[in-house]
Amino acid sequence: MSATATPDVTRSLARFAVEAQPADIPANVRHEAKRALLNWLGCAIGGCRHPAVDTALAALAQFSGPAEASVLGRSERFDCLHAALLNGISSHVFDFDDTHHPTLIHPSGPVMAAALALAEKRPVTGEALIHAVVLGVDIECRIGRAVFPAHYQAGWHITGTAGVFGAAAAAGLLLRLSEQQMIWALGIAATQASGLREMFGTMCKSLHPGRAAQNGLAAAFLARAGFTSSERAIEAPAGFAHVLSGDRNLALAVDALGERFELMSNTYKPFACGLVVHPVIDGCLALRAEHGLQAAEIERIDLGVNPLVVELTGKPSPATGLEAKFSVYHSAAVAIVHGAAGEAQYVDAAVNDPAVMALRGKVRVEIVPDMAATQASIRITLRDGRVLERQVVDATGSLQNPMSDAQLAAKFSGLADGILSETATRRLIELCWSADRLADAGGIARASVPR
Repeated sequence: MSATATPDVTRSLARFAVEAQPADIPANVRHEAKRALLNWLGCAIGGCRHPAVDTALAALAQFSGPAEASVLGRSERFDCLHAALLNGISSHVFDFDDTHHPTLIHPSGPVMAAALALAEKRPVTGEALIHAVVLGVDIECRIGRAVFPAHYQAGWHITGTAGVFGAAAAAGLLLRLSEQQMIWALGIAATQASGLREMFGTMCKSLHPGRAAQNGLAAAFLARAGFTSSERAIEAPAGFAHVLSGDRNLALAVDALGERFELMSNTYKPFACGLVVHPVIDGCLALRAEHGLQAAEIERIDLGVNPLVVELTGKPSPATGLEAKFSVYHSAAVAIVHGAAGEAQYVDAAVNDPAVMALRGKVRVEIVPDMAATQASIRITLRDGRVLERQVVDATGSLQNPMSDAQLAAKFSGLADGILSETATRRLIELCWSADRLADAGGIARASVPR
């Protein structure tokens, strides 16, 4: 695409954000934002005691400013920038948060961690919060669409790189930035965009949405104060899209603005691992339930998978729970051995379970080039010679087979179990479903603190 043909992406997105009104957002999109909020909040509360959060909190507490925002699920309070960082980390550390199907972005982490921390610092209505979330997710995912898949294939973790734009836009809306200030906020976000896929399987993967939230929020504050940036930070020859992607289609960033909302392409995970593994888990769980399978009966498991499965989750012998989230071998094994693939199946103890280790060694994976990411084939050969097969076409949680509102609420309850009381859990679920009617959106964060 020549320079003369390049859309004015940065200004177009900024203008769209500041001119759109809550009444412009269709009811189904607003409801999807509440589904995303419920899912994200549950993941953040569920992950709040993970060692990654403990470590980050201990390292950074000495640098915090006023205690103005909650660390979700915990008693500690930080300044809003550090709270956004910590809540972004906790919401992603289980790898259980949402996924924008076309780009593999986990969109809620950066946007909601920034917006909810800001909602505790200054008065924000629920309507304003939901509006900011819808548009923040829209902008981050549109920018992601413009550079995907080349950007991702080059090794960038797109949740961190695109997420900072969504956080900046959402925070900018809550701070009521002008069009000029929003342009600067997106530019300040662009120059901070980062996150490497090399970090998958380590604590740093969850740092990416946390830092995107923190940096995006800071970008909005800086812009409000008059801190300037390039006005073509996304589309310029030396800007985000050209520098960080070998191939791009910038028209996708501005196509059908206000008509197509990216939240409607969002998906939610029933399993606590990489999305591309979900069809395999679905199939293994189904065969286990149908035939009463025991691991000791199995001679061999053959999997036919989308190419991304091997690229992203090809670790045959993970050493830690975080690594296991990127192991299709481990995921197939725990689905058979434990009959589940929740967070309990991706802790160090599960990785070192002798039964799981033995079954992992019997898993064979074959790439099927034309297989969709929501599909998988499972063939299990038993010691007695029987062969059990299953074809998964649309995995649970996919756009074609989405999780229901009730399933998302049950997921939330499971993640909050042991952290919040049943009464507090029910109250938070109610607050999420009624979020757009709340006078004080910061109350959602405060209600997540254990009493």
